[in-house]
Amino acid sequence: MSYNILCVSILLISITSFSQSKILKDDIIFYSSFNGKTMADIAIGDAKIYTAENYKKGVQAIAGLNDPNISLAKNKGVSGDALHFSRAKTSAVFYKADKNVGYNTQSWSGTISFWLQLDANRDLAPGYCDPICVTDVRYNDAAIWVDFTDHNPRKFRLGALGDLNVWNPENKDDPSKWEKRTVTVNLPPFEKGIWTHVAITFSEVNTNRSVFKLYLNGKLQGDVKNINDPFTWEEEHGKIMLGLGYIGLMDELTVFNKPLNSEEILSVYELKNGIHTLLD
Repeated sequence: MSYNILCVSILLISITSFSQSKILKDDIIFYSSFNGKTMADIAIGDAKIYTAENYKKGVQAIAGLNDPNISLAKNKGVSGDALHFSRAKTSAVFYKADKNVGYNTQSWSGTISFWLQLDANRDLAPGYCDPICVTDVRYNDAAIWVDFTDHNPRKFRLGALGDLNVWNPENKDDPSKWEKRTVTVNLPPFEKGIWTHVAITFSEVNTNRSVFKLYLNGKLQGDVKNINDPFTWEEEHGKIMLGLGYIGLMDELTVFNKPLNSEEILSVYELKNGIHTLLD
């Protein structure tokens, strides 16, 4: 390759990367860097974090991080600080989802991106653990979540469960129904001292074409499709629930208003200084 061709190639790659970054920046509707604060850096809706005694008492939540087991870990993040869960908590910590996740009754699409750092098999307390759960009610009723299973070695799952009265009206433990609505990673890449990027994309929810995908470190792990359960919310009650039973670090919580494609997911994973790279 000649010097001129090499220079042109580098220039085109740089222009493409800049253009993609600009587009991704414009698609962010919620972003919390956890750098020195829990207030979201970007929010279409309420930017404050909330704490309640438990999720059944979510309506009594007060603004702010009011759980001694959760704190900001200085300079421990992907870039800057991170949110640290030191013990499996019973309190409810969340951001309000109203407007912050772009919920739509007709066709709802988006991406939830964040980073986790833990040794799941050594750090977590017994029982299931949901680092993220987005719903207006509970984990099995119009909810999108990721969890670590309760056995060792821990598996990592994406769950996409629509209205409970549609997909499981008798609320029975039917493994076949669960399997259709989950993606399971048998050997997830979570390690102590190493950040793992998690991305959940969802497209055309509340239509008969809905698809949910799970990515880890920029690689597609699987999808949930051909179920088409409705996700019916009372939007004012929607929550981005954080760290249910989780012990470890969390950083760079971001919601995009579209389902990022595989190249865009990889570009987010490869950002050297996290989402701040897109905002500078």
